[in-house]
Amino acid sequence: MMSRTGAEAINLYLIGFMGVGKSAVGRGVARVLKMQFIDSDRAIEETIGTSIREYFEKEGESAFRDREREFIESGHPSHGCVVACGGGLPIASGMIELLRARGVVVSLFAGPETILERTKHSDKRPLLNVPDPAGRVEELLREREAIYMQAGPGICTDNRALQEVILHLARIYHREAMRFSNSAAGSAER
Repeated sequence: MMSRTGAEAINLYLIGFMGVGKSAVGRGVARVLKMQFIDSDRAIEETIGTSIREYFEKEGESAFRDREREFIESGHPSHGCVVACGGGLPIASGMIELLRARGVVVSLFAGPETILERTKHSDKRPLLNVPDPAGRVEELLREREAIYMQAGPGICTDNRALQEVILHLARIYHREAMRFSNSAAGSAER
């Protein structure tokens, strides 16, 4: 039995550090799976009416993390979506469990050099607007990597063609969506 695609499909949540390719890979796999693509940061910006950078400056990181939790709990459809989550979204207590309860979670990884190369021209990364972005990337990766790794399957995006990563992710999604469906069916029977 194949997993469903399209509007009835189990959601796919992409997590990982900024610059690992969640948005680019997410858009591509959403096309392959015939699902809606949502970037959590863009959706939250629409809701709060300002940029994340400005929101961080005015309200602080904690308030932003609250907006991320609200988005995962009720700010998007419960099926048929590929969601590229902000890099810090899964870090807050209970967020990995919340994501896993709502769908398939896959982590994307890249090395610090790749991340710095991919993010160096962006002013939309408030956590990297510091005098030593390389040091900050390494510090945040040390803090977050174990959390990303415990979430579920992972894919390294370093030195790989985008289409290769997309197809790899689609295969993982089909396998994990079947497990998720079987797990949910087993829970319903208990």
